[in-house]
Amino acid sequence: MNIKPIRSEKDLQESFCQLEKVFQAKAGTKEADDMEVLVTLIEAYENKHYPITPPDPVAAIKFRMEQQDLKARDIEEYIGSSGRVSEILNRKRPLSLKMIKCLHKNLHIPYESLLAEAHELANTKHNKKIHLGI
Repeated sequence: MNIKPIRSEKDLQESFCQLEKVFQAKAGTKEADDMEVLVTLIEAYENKHYPITPPDPVAAIKFRMEQQDLKARDIEEYIGSSGRVSEILNRKRPLSLKMIKCLHKNLHIPYESLLAEAHELANTKHNKKIHLGI
């Protein structure tokens, strides 16, 4: 089998075809080694070209509310008054650190999702600095 770096969509499709041929290989065989290398190459290409980012904080909160059949009033104890909840859910106010901690602790929403907005903002500022040569 000729394994090479994946640099294009065509290379990716060819790698998938090769992977299909060795996917059920027995451990310790050359085919199993080929499979492991192909999987690593495919994952690296997909992570670079099709990254999966966490949902934005409001989407994560709304998703958890839907999962647990919660209404806006049910999350007031984690965010604050009904007005504050409304501002958060309508994206008119960012989450505070205290809100993030409460939502994570009580609704088990991952920090990665609750902090995604802050992370994007930091990356945007960083990229602007690089672009501006700052």
